[in-house]
Amino acid sequence: MKIAYHHIYTHPLPADHRFPMIKYELIPAQLLREGAIEPEWLFAPEPATEETICLTHTPGYWAQLRDQTLAPRDQRKIGFPQSPALTLREIVIAQGSIDIALHALSHGIGLNVAGGTHHAFADHGEGFCLLNDFAIAANYLLHRKMIRQALIIDLDVHQGNGSAAIFAGNPNVYTFSMHGAHNYPFHKETSDWDIPLPDGTDTSTYLSLLKDALPTLIDRVKPDLVFYLSGVDILETDKFGKLKVTPQGCRERDELVFSTLQRLQIPCAVAMGGGYSPQVKDVVNAHCETFKAAVEIYGY
Repeated sequence: MKIAYHHIYTHPLPADHRFPMIKYELIPAQLLREGAIEPEWLFAPEPATEETICLTHTPGYWAQLRDQTLAPRDQRKIGFPQSPALTLREIVIAQGSIDIALHALSHGIGLNVAGGTHHAFADHGEGFCLLNDFAIAANYLLHRKMIRQALIIDLDVHQGNGSAAIFAGNPNVYTFSMHGAHNYPFHKETSDWDIPLPDGTDTSTYLSLLKDALPTLIDRVKPDLVFYLSGVDILETDKFGKLKVTPQGCRERDELVFSTLQRLQIPCAVAMGGGYSPQVKDVVNAHCETFKAAVEIYGY
């Protein structure tokens, strides 16, 4: 198994910032401490190239990130103050998602400790997302004719608006998003298939909807590769999620996705997405369960 992780994933933020950046350090540390993964599975990605980034993002937007010329209002929309280190972090994460996708094509699955930055559009960032790592990875593989058809299964509680906009009208990438209907982003884009969930959706309802959707989704798209965004902001403890999914339900969600794809021998690249429970341990534990489910189902 290959797991993308780089120390740059944990970027310094103001003490009162609501984004739990520390989770990127704690996830691999906890998995190693518990013996859930092997140390040699972890690898540090290199930065993605400008050529690769501009297969997805406009040259003008990339130049703003590279040259540190984002306007203050654009920084506010993203939610992070710009810095060269932050831009470097983003392109390392993007390359991590490319690398795990390549590994998945030959070994079934690959995981990125960060990523799932699905609110980034081609020409701007928002919602803690500067660059769209799954879009970058999908376009990289398509450009090199390594795949013909990709599927994004986005189970973060927030709609993958950036991914939906980037791939609108592109038949080679199918976007599926199951998300809170009344949650950020408040203006939704149109994915190929959206399942908006009412506030308070519980575990049994959530899993039933997903179980019903997956076979139809796979049959409709027939993907060569799935990009799975396994956000844990669906948890009942999440500050912003508005759903009522238990930690066990979150684990069962991952098992359902992994077992379906493993049985059908469809490669899967996984990124963690969001999680905003007040206790960071709840976020980290839930993310760690995603890795444990992958190890169990793929037989590592």
